[in-house]
This record gives sequence, C-alpha cells and structure tokens, in this order.
Amino acid sequence: MMPVIARTREEMASVRASFGTLALVPTMGALHEGHRSLLRRAHELADAVAVSIFVNPLQFGPDEDLDRYPRTFLADLEACAEEDVALVFAPTVETMYPRREDGGAEITIDSGALGAIVEGACRPGHFDGVLTVVLKLFNLVRPDAAVFGEKDAQQLAMIRRMVFDLNVPVKIVGSPTVREDDGLALSSRNRYLSESERITALSLSLALRTGARAVADGPGQVVRAARAVLDEAAEAEPPLDLDYVKLVDPAAFHEVGEAFTGHAVLVVAGRVGDTHLIDNVPLVFTRVATPHRPPEF
Repeated sequence: MMPVIARTREEMASVRASFGTLALVPTMGALHEGHRSLLRRAHELADAVAVSIFVNPLQFGPDEDLDRYPRTFLADLEACAEEDVALVFAPTVETMYPRREDGGAEITIDSGALGAIVEGACRPGHFDGVLTVVLKLFNLVRPDAAVFGEKDAQQLAMIRRMVFDLNVPVKIVGSPTVREDDGLALSSRNRYLSESERITALSLSLALRTGARAVADGPGQVVRAARAVLDEAAEAEPPLDLDYVKLVDPAAFHEVGEAFTGHAVLVVAGRVGDTHLIDNVPLVFTRVATPHRPPEF
C-alpha cells in the first residue's frame, strides 16, 4: 500500500493525528539499501514509520552539488511502499523556509564548536543547515523516535547533542553502516562515480580496515596505517584528494591521543573527482595491548 503523502505544514498537522507512535527517518531521497535498513530499524521503535524526503539547501555549500543531487521521488515512493512506510513528508523549500514579509533573516541553529571541526572544517556551515532542518522536521512531524545512519557519525553525534541540549522529546537511534559487496559505504552520491573513480573510492574503506587491524598497537598506529593507504590512493589515477583521516571521541569528535583508552571512531573523508565521500569505523582501545577483532566489512 502506498504511504500517505503530506507536502505542506497544514497537511502534515492534519494527518499526524491518524497515527499512534511514529518513528521518523529523515532523508534527502534517492533511497538505497542503506535507507531501507533505517526503515526496518524504525519499524522496531513505533507503531508507524514516516519518511521525510527533502533536499535541504541549507546544508550545501556554494560549490557543492545541490543542483545535481539525485531526485527520484517516484522510485522513493515505491521503496517506501515496499518497506511499509505509513507516511511520507515531502515539503517544498518554501514550506520549510517560508519567506518573511519584512525580509528579515532566517532563524537557524548554530552548531557551535562541534560543527566547526572535522567534517565541519571542510564544509563551513554544513552542520548549521543539518541541525536546522532536523529540528524543523521534528517540530512538523512530531515523531517519538528518529533513526539516522552511523555512516554520518559526526552528524549523528550532533543531533544527539542538539536533542539533549534543547530538550527535544525525540529518541535518537543510530543504525549501522550498510556497504556494497566491495566494501564501499552506501551513499546516494555513489552514482556520481565513474568506474575508475569507484576503484579509487574503495581506498576509504580499505584504509578503515587497515587501521582497524592495527588497533592492538594503539591509536597512533591505527591512524598511521590508515593514512598509508590513503597516501597511496593520492597517487592513483584518478587520485583521492584527502580531506582528513582522524581518530576521534565519538561524542565530542576531538582527536584522541596515543595513550587513549575506550571507544573511538576512525573517520575519513575525501574527494574523488567531484564527489565528496565520508566513512568511519568504531574501535575500542584497551590499556593492555591485546588482540581485538576489527569490524568485518
């Protein structure tokens, strides 16, 4: 059965009362198997599942891919129907960001210091746009829970922080990264890659696997092992233009030191051709150097 479609604030408010508890999966459309995994997780959390489909202009920089970002609404609706989604909220830009009659500035979320490091340092203002649209979606859809992919680890950390800091009554749930058979993390942007660019892009997941295998040797060796793979990819044709490879605290995203113990995330991002790609793997460091089975992907 096709889901109910709401496009305006008024339509969303009218249909929300038709559902009991609701789990929201916010997306920009171009749904793939990674999104479907989020939908399946959402079904475990509430009576019904809602999906938002909105390409959010606030999170794109001036030289990014807003205009060419894939828009596949009819195919997305079919995917939602197959996954028993009850509600699709597909607002326009005007619905999400109505113009003020007095021409005043839009009120947005400031992502603070956390939004200016790691991925935020490469994409200034990106997380301001992400948090602004997520808060707006929460206020319009009024979900009880929301599911986000762990591939966007910094985004997930920031949404959790926003919900905590601003007392937003929504349970935030992360869902594991889904990968293609060759290890490349699923992304709507993967369709941009040519055959040769895809081969280079595989260096991201290879670097994570290589770094994870060095976890028993400590944080410094993890980063060095990952960077060696990425340095080699920088000489490939086409090359990987590396943005960063860092080992960070999963909540604050500060880099961890050589003596760190506990949970950390190895994060990596780079550009292949015109396509910006990110990936990460969670790791655990113990005080005593003991073998630790790295994640399989």
